[in-house]
Amino acid sequence: MKNKKYRIITIIGFLIGIGILSEIDEDFIPIVLIIAIVWFVYRKFSKRNKKDVVPGLSKEKQEHYYEAGMSDKEIEFFRNTLAEAKEQINQLEQNFKAVPKLKAINLRYDTLKVSQAMFKELVKEPKKLHLADKFLYNHLPNVVELTNKYVEISDHEIKSKATYDTLNESIVAIEDVAQLIIKDYENFVSDDIEDLEVEISIAKQNANRDKQKTDVSEDQEEN
Repeated sequence: MKNKKYRIITIIGFLIGIGILSEIDEDFIPIVLIIAIVWFVYRKFSKRNKKDVVPGLSKEKQEHYYEAGMSDKEIEFFRNTLAEAKEQINQLEQNFKAVPKLKAINLRYDTLKVSQAMFKELVKEPKKLHLADKFLYNHLPNVVELTNKYVEISDHEIKSKATYDTLNESIVAIEDVAQLIIKDYENFVSDDIEDLEVEISIAKQNANRDKQKTDVSEDQEEN
């Protein structure tokens, strides 16, 4: 509703501006009209691109975010951030498939799988977005950029010694970032792991207690 009012006010202001300019100099009118057309086309195109990047918000997801205590602005920021991360993860997947050495790194460190798991955890727990800042704003963009460059350079038909040296250095850098992404995920889910360890410990204690009771009852029956 606010956006609609804003558009109406903008159009009215534009028409008033044309009227004022026409009183000053009629030659200004075609220039102003061209600028206006370009501006409206740009606005429409940018909105369409944004819709393509950020998927529609379902009622269930909206309720999920509200239950997490998020405001509308926080939801918008969160969804835009994850939409960008999703694009980067998709690009990373393409890069890993493009070159055998990159594919080998992915198999060794499960970089794509860990990144996708991190994404899913963020969707489940949006209020923990701040705990993924290194992953979202540093490590994920870095590994995408490094693999982009590696794919680009490896496609060169003629490679010098310097080119091969650069490729080898890139592999080392990619492996380093891949290991950092694993740490990002481990840190993000550390609370869940601790909870799981506690649950396992309690289950073991209960199992031992039940076993002791069974042993005692069996001894009594034999006596």
